[in-house]
Amino acid sequence: MRILLVDDEKKIITVLKAYLQQEGFQVSTAINGLIALTMFKENPFDLLILDLMLPGMSGTEICSEIRKISSVPIIMLTAKVEEEDRIRGLSIGADDYITKPFSPREVVARVRAVLRRTNNETAPLADVVSYDNGITIDNIQHVIRRHDQEVSLTPTEFKILGALAKSPGRVYSRGQLVEIVQGHDFEGDDRVIDAHIKKIRQKIESIPSDPQIILTVFGIGYKFNPSAGG
Repeated sequence: MRILLVDDEKKIITVLKAYLQQEGFQVSTAINGLIALTMFKENPFDLLILDLMLPGMSGTEICSEIRKISSVPIIMLTAKVEEEDRIRGLSIGADDYITKPFSPREVVARVRAVLRRTNNETAPLADVVSYDNGITIDNIQHVIRRHDQEVSLTPTEFKILGALAKSPGRVYSRGQLVEIVQGHDFEGDDRVIDAHIKKIRQKIESIPSDPQIILTVFGIGYKFNPSAGG
């Protein structure tokens, strides 16, 4: 597994690189955003560890640029602790967020967790998946059932529900869901996802105004609750 580590603090670069290499990862490093973006475009990487505050180009800017061309996992590092900074990082496509100061072993653990999760997401979908909340997704016939009753979803609604259900508990930002449904080139308002979620809830929730299956994570996006009553 190849990791690109981007930070302008040499001590952090040295320590994290050593820990990651001990765990068997191949690590390349960059000390500013422009160099990092060039390296990423010229070389394949399996994961990016990216400092938020960088000279030349900020971590959020790099993350936004990379999300236009790749879904590679991104872990953000930051000395900032404000909730808005964490929300912004997640909303533009970061997969995890670690606040400085941190333990190098924690970073390694987070790297492994993110890689496990993203590798699972790229695995083939099971033909039919049933959840304790009463939802069954048939990926062969493209049919959704709620308590054995077929639910009529549009192709877009099916994609959104399928994406959420594939990784129960994971929070997806609107931008990530737009990318799944429309691709990287979508230039519209990502709030269109809210309208789709509302329609899905009307079809699968017992009380759409009090959803238990598709939950809202305020300021970030949505997640699928596999065990709630539907």
